[in-house]
Amino acid sequence: MGLDQQSGVPVQPLIGDFMNELYNRRDILKYAALVQAVSFASRPEAQAVAAGFSPIKRVPGARLKLAVNAFSFLELLVENGKDASKGIDLFGVCDFCATHGCDGVDLTGYFFPGYPKAPDDNYLFKLKRHAFDRGLAITGTGVRNDFTAADKAIRAEGVQRIKTWIEVAAKLGAPVVRAFADSQPPHKNWHEAAGNASRETVESWMADSLIECAEHGQKFGVIVAVQNHGDFINTGEQHHSLLKKVDHEWCAALVDTGKYLTDDPYADIAIMAPYAVNWQIKETLGSKVDSPRTDMKRLVGIIKDSGYCGYLPIETLSMKRKNYDPFVEVPKMIAELREAIGK
Repeated sequence: MGLDQQSGVPVQPLIGDFMNELYNRRDILKYAALVQAVSFASRPEAQAVAAGFSPIKRVPGARLKLAVNAFSFLELLVENGKDASKGIDLFGVCDFCATHGCDGVDLTGYFFPGYPKAPDDNYLFKLKRHAFDRGLAITGTGVRNDFTAADKAIRAEGVQRIKTWIEVAAKLGAPVVRAFADSQPPHKNWHEAAGNASRETVESWMADSLIECAEHGQKFGVIVAVQNHGDFINTGEQHHSLLKKVDHEWCAALVDTGKYLTDDPYADIAIMAPYAVNWQIKETLGSKVDSPRTDMKRLVGIIKDSGYCGYLPIETLSMKRKNYDPFVEVPKMIAELREAIGK
């Protein structure tokens, strides 16, 4: 680790080819060029990653692994929750992942019986064994929370829910619980949820809540992964700013590749990849059918250059497609991502 020449503050080196480089504006430009995100270098947020919250230390050579997020089967899981004879349950999602040669499965909390309460231990251990017997790691889970709300009770409820599911994740052997960094219904956006409080004020609310969650996560060995979701967090700079304010080793990033709403989402992905502990790899750079398709080879190149190692969960969305079928769309993405990883 070196020192900043002006401030004398220790600076965490980057990963891989950048291990001997300082994490400053000049290196952001170099990094952006290598990941085809040159356009980002001229944006003010290029300097946002220059200090503070440090990239995760990785071991060179570790591989990328395929996983599927259960949310890809949203409609079928909801249907099954209403009538067990229809749709698919989480055990079926595990079977699907195993059949298609995946390494892991991300089991969203909404689809567990009794959510948002913790499921019965017998159910959790049965599901854990079911995944293990199929050669799958349970890569994470996630809940709904709203830390942008002006109502302290809503934020406190979200903290308690994440704490509950941290303990669920620990029982499942899942290393990560996803937390939202955005508003939730009935609010339309974070401005409405926050009662028009300033961004700085809302970020402080969120950081305080996430610190409390991360402290609980540390006790159980579960990381709180904060997801960008196209509301309070639209850019890599905003994502980094929040995590920098939290500044806790048990709080990191979940990078949703479809929810950086900028002219160059790949540049934002490049900013946050070194801080990622989980992902949602989307079909498109946005949540609409006509959004640009994700260039998987370009995306995987960015991920590899960041030094990230571990699971890459795919998440497909119906995006109001009447003919959407996860049994068709998810295998397509698995094949596309597998090919990109192989390159």
